Amino acid sequence: MMGRSHLIIGTGVSLSVLQLLGMQVAAPAVTVALIGSLLPDIDEPNSLLVSKALPSSLIRLLQTILLPAAVFVYFYVPAKPWNLLLAVFIGLVSFLPSRSLRKVLMFAIGLGLVFYGHAFAPWNLIAGSLLMLCTTLTHRGLTHTLYGTAVWTGLLYSTTQQQGPEIWVAGGSAYALHLLADSLTNRGIRPLPPLKLRIRANLMSTGTKHGAVVENVCVILTLILAWFAFSPLFL
Repeated sequence: MMGRSHLIIGTGVSLSVLQLLGMQVAAPAVTVALIGSLLPDIDEPNSLLVSKALPSSLIRLLQTILLPAAVFVYFYVPAKPWNLLLAVFIGLVSFLPSRSLRKVLMFAIGLGLVFYGHAFAPWNLIAGSLLMLCTTLTHRGLTHTLYGTAVWTGLLYSTTQQQGPEIWVAGGSAYALHLLADSLTNRGIRPLPPLKLRIRANLMSTGTKHGAVVENVCVILTLILAWFAFSPLFL
């Protein structure tokens, strides 16, 4: 399913559920619902979440910087022959396609969080480790499992439980809805690896005309639910 459909369905349904349960729909809950609806696709560098967080303009800027950086390392870093090897490595990285460069950036950000982020918040160590791990995963792998759902929901619960249940409920349900939406596709998901259990409804294939019809139906149903949940506020 396309990222924009995940965004509408995951966010719309999770916030509607909060409203129907009488929970407060505030900015923090909306934020984690938006993130949670797209987060499982963090294992795909060209997904909506990653491409917005690391846009093409940033990738082009990185490519522009890397070549001069390689030249600088070769001529001004007094550590022969390691400076040559490092310069060649940096130069090769600059020619990687955008998909691979996003993975490199994700790994670098995760590494920075592991080594320096814990000084600001202890959870940065876990976040950085998970971010680096995601660069090694195949699409619809570990992040599209009940384990991934449990980790994301658990992190939200442990860090926001004093603010009420709205945040972790919104974020966790939006994440789970992403998995549910992907289970409608022909490929489906494997919720409990290494078990071979695969959940798939075979209703659609992402990127096809039939798939677009199914996605639009799901979006319309989400909008109807949101209208039912929030319309009393305006009447």
